[in-house]
Amino acid sequence: MIVAESWKANYLIWVLPTVLLIGLLSIFGVLALFFAIRLYAKLTCGRYREKTRMDGKTVIVTGCTSGIGKETAKELAKRGAKVIMACRSLDKAEKVKDDIIKSTNNPNVVVKKLDLSSFASIRSFAEDINNTEKTLDVLIHNAGYAETFRKEKSEDGIELTMATNHYGPFLLTHLLIDLLKKNSPSRIVIVASSLYRFASMDLDNPNPLTTLPGYLYYMSKEANILFTRELARRLEGTGVTANCLHPGMIDSGIWRNVPAPLSWGLALIIFCFFKTPFQGCQTSIMLAVDDKLSKVNGKYFSDCQESSLSSSASDMGRARKLWEISEKMVKLEEGDPKITV
Repeated sequence: MIVAESWKANYLIWVLPTVLLIGLLSIFGVLALFFAIRLYAKLTCGRYREKTRMDGKTVIVTGCTSGIGKETAKELAKRGAKVIMACRSLDKAEKVKDDIIKSTNNPNVVVKKLDLSSFASIRSFAEDINNTEKTLDVLIHNAGYAETFRKEKSEDGIELTMATNHYGPFLLTHLLIDLLKKNSPSRIVIVASSLYRFASMDLDNPNPLTTLPGYLYYMSKEANILFTRELARRLEGTGVTANCLHPGMIDSGIWRNVPAPLSWGLALIIFCFFKTPFQGCQTSIMLAVDDKLSKVNGKYFSDCQESSLSSSASDMGRARKLWEISEKMVKLEEGDPKITV
């Protein structure tokens, strides 16, 4: 009895505190590791530090009610540009517009309706821009759509991810190209993603209605790059350049569609590794404003520097074939502007 009580006393005095101490140290160690990873990610992400002004220039930013689009619009307004916010939700966009005007003291920020999944909406938006804007200096294709499992198609019968992320920007670029050429030198900036490496654009199935949408997001990002490459080739000598970028993995609204329980683990990954929207917009800003890049064309950037591409994304044969397919998918009309070599 005395031995048992002595053992319990020793356990309470020495063993239990030691176990608790080891547990606490392990927790603190894991937390320290998470914060160290986050600090490293912050210190190594690219930052555009030039103060280049954009006074007198007009910029269109698609999808800018949140995330890097919002930060891109705000930064361009801060530099003096006229910013046209091309957004699907006018109510949200108006609130963001008011915030941008208040924070930048630049009243030259306007909101226009644009749903990139709808060809009718794209044509209406482009007609409005061509009729009301005398100049267009930069077109930033920032809007993006991602869905994990739910399969949806646009009003035009096209898989919604591909309609929003590729075919919509393809059509919009065509409809605004004459205005961009009229005001050259001008730029087209396309927000892609390094996630393109997890997929390959299936040129034999350009409208993949039965494919898992989560995979199609990756596929649409390769389409963005192939589109940029062929667009740049066709624009050589026109004074209009086209470049694309990987903004980094961003803590933005695009991840809201990831369902539980996948979202639980994702929240931890986002905390440790993802950039803030402000950090994520830096490469977009650089490509839109940097004077040193005025003649750079057809390149892919990440963290404010040129980056390499996979052999698949660099294949100009695939880029040309996707272009030809896309012309048919968006139903270019006889009177539409054409982008030819």
